[in-house]
Amino acid sequence: MAPADLAVPANPPAKRSSVEDRTIAKVSARLVPFLIVCFLAAYLDRVNVSFAALTMNADLGLSAAAYGFGAGIFFLAYFVFEVPSNLLLARFGARRWIARIMFSWGIISGATAFVGGATSFYLVRVLLGIAESGFFPGIIFFLTLWFPAVYRARIIGSFMAAIPLATVIGAPVSGLLLGLDGFMGLKGWQWLFITEALPSLVLAVVAFFYLTDGPSDATWLEPDERAWLVNRLAQEKRLREARREFSVTQALMNPKVLALSLVYFGMVASNYGLSFFLPQIIKAFGLSNAMTGVVSAP
Repeated sequence: MAPADLAVPANPPAKRSSVEDRTIAKVSARLVPFLIVCFLAAYLDRVNVSFAALTMNADLGLSAAAYGFGAGIFFLAYFVFEVPSNLLLARFGARRWIARIMFSWGIISGATAFVGGATSFYLVRVLLGIAESGFFPGIIFFLTLWFPAVYRARIIGSFMAAIPLATVIGAPVSGLLLGLDGFMGLKGWQWLFITEALPSLVLAVVAFFYLTDGPSDATWLEPDERAWLVNRLAQEKRLREARREFSVTQALMNPKVLALSLVYFGMVASNYGLSFFLPQIIKAFGLSNAMTGVVSAP
């Protein structure tokens, strides 16, 4: 093979039109930053229990095993209700369902401040898993309604940047909130849950009015931009369905889906296993709650 053959692809990509550039830039600017903020709030409400545990466990008499079980049972509920929640999102529309998810998990996350022991802690964590189930996969599905396949990897990568960002921002804030111990008769860990639930409640209201279910409803796009995006996504859908159309059961039992699920299981298990116990490990070095938050961030 000649060097020239190596330099030129067999099927060079088609040149992008100006309407494509304008549309993708406008959709990205409107959706991605807002969804990153929403996911940041979701992740923070999911793992802030790790900082609350620095003082909550002693106040409630929770052993390390009881705390770990309560932290982890969230995911059992999330797993059971994740697919049904995603199907309901498709039925009721992303705007309404995402707002519902965020508002319900905000209420329940804030209610964690008033648990009185192991049983109520387990119950609230299960309810939080049910409430939040479907948010992350729902957002991934929502992004497929707005971005052609060639753009999705980088858009999803940008969206998932909220995971480390939540720790960088949330860890020092959580450590400082524990310092409110005794304020208005509440413990510091109670203020942590109440304060960090507020952004989710506010964002739920904003999401209801700000998000749009699909490109065909996007009045904030110019007519030519909207027509290009609707046609491009419809063309991709026809090409997918021409190859094969899967039922929900077939999709869930597909060997590739199961293999990728196993890979993701390993990633999530190690990630959350560390997240839930890292503050306690760091504090064991003799640091204050505030410094534990600062050290956890990097």
